[in-house]
Amino acid sequence: MRITILLAAIALCAAAQPAVKRLDGSTISLQEIDASVSRLMNAAEVPGVAIAIVNGGKVALLKAYGFRDKEKKLPLTEDSVLAGASLSKAVFAYLVMQLVEDRTLDLDKPVQEYLPQPLPSYPAYRDLANDPRYRKITARMLLSHTSGFPNFRGLNEDLKLNINFEPGSRYAYSGEGIQLLQFVVEAITNRPLQSLMQERVFGPLGMSRTSMLSEARFENDYANGYDEWGRSLGHQQRSRADAAGSMQTTLRDFTGFLQAVIAGERLQKPAREQMLSPQIQILSKYQFPTLAAATSQANQAIRLSYGLGWGLYWSPYGKAFFKEGHDEGFRNYTVVFDRPKDGIVILTNSSNGEGIFQELLETLQRNTFTPIEWEGFTPYKELPPRKPLRQHTEIAIAPALLDRLTGRYALSAGLVLTVTRQDSHLAMQENDEAPEELFAEAELRFFSKTADDVVTFELDSQSQATRLTIHTGGRSIPVSRAR
Repeated sequence: MRITILLAAIALCAAAQPAVKRLDGSTISLQEIDASVSRLMNAAEVPGVAIAIVNGGKVALLKAYGFRDKEKKLPLTEDSVLAGASLSKAVFAYLVMQLVEDRTLDLDKPVQEYLPQPLPSYPAYRDLANDPRYRKITARMLLSHTSGFPNFRGLNEDLKLNINFEPGSRYAYSGEGIQLLQFVVEAITNRPLQSLMQERVFGPLGMSRTSMLSEARFENDYANGYDEWGRSLGHQQRSRADAAGSMQTTLRDFTGFLQAVIAGERLQKPAREQMLSPQIQILSKYQFPTLAAATSQANQAIRLSYGLGWGLYWSPYGKAFFKEGHDEGFRNYTVVFDRPKDGIVILTNSSNGEGIFQELLETLQRNTFTPIEWEGFTPYKELPPRKPLRQHTEIAIAPALLDRLTGRYALSAGLVLTVTRQDSHLAMQENDEAPEELFAEAELRFFSKTADDVVTFELDSQSQATRLTIHTGGRSIPVSRAR
């Protein structure tokens, strides 16, 4: 009799457990979600995944899986701080639209007109001196990725910033564009971005563990990033706010932000509608590389386009707005279907994270509409075999020999590499980002233990370093010593 009562009680508890609603009206149980996420993490070698599902504007699921530090077996939590990567751009757009509402900024006024000097007179933009098209660029173009800039100037062979097409004429995703708008916003307000974001977004929305900078108070629950081979990259160190990608956030905080966007908090309806309205149709075959010429009609049926800080497409459930985040060791994605107010947030601490996005969207949300191929989210089952890691043999170099290689090396006015000695090896730091440790395999040849980068040095007749060359991704990038 007792066994019968116990079994009945267990069945009743299972039946009473809440289920998550999907777009097509079906539901999925929490147990099914747990099983699906765990299976995908194991299959794709993703150490940690944090997922939130929003139904009707309310949180139906907020859960973290796996590890924030797999070596120490420290669990990822809903409050673990991860790199937001380009999710930063969507949050920055929310701030910008508030400035538009305040009439501090006009979306269609050339940003040059907000600056006291010509844009090329500023060191970071001197490359534009011979291209008058910079005078046409507006905040609307920068937020909709139609400025003509490359994603980042470092992707150009000459490492210089340039305008590749008539501003406003086509879509090409650009972090450079967002950085220019940050420069203009800071000039208009005479305030640093971190302060503006805290005052207008993070503070009011209760995002207590979100920042555009690394903060000591996060150290107790930071997530390490992991590369494709499972090597720990540590957690990001950001000492300079970058609207294009420096935001550090948690699942709980970013989900709260997403709910605010859904509800239109801190934005009046006209500003919200403008932010989430098409500014440019997207005809590119793939989102990356951003300036590739190939076009496609494949996404016309879903009306793929870009708003202000958000991508857009249409489905049988109406308009969807989305944003991805892609950084070394961190892959993120969020999408909301505006009419039913149903959305999902996926944060991962692995470069393998994008390989599970399609199946997570289809299983947890019944979302078969996201343009997976255009996004570049190749499912893990379809990826080619990983190349074996190149083997390096570390050798000892005398400290005096290492010291002659230290110093500052300049890629451009805005991009400086600082090489320092760390006991028996070197460290190379790009601007104020986290330094990368370099270990000798020959007197003038160094390798990274957390990336495939190799750095070689050249000496002058006095045995002082005059140039270094970074060998990465099939490219060799020479960088001269700063004078």
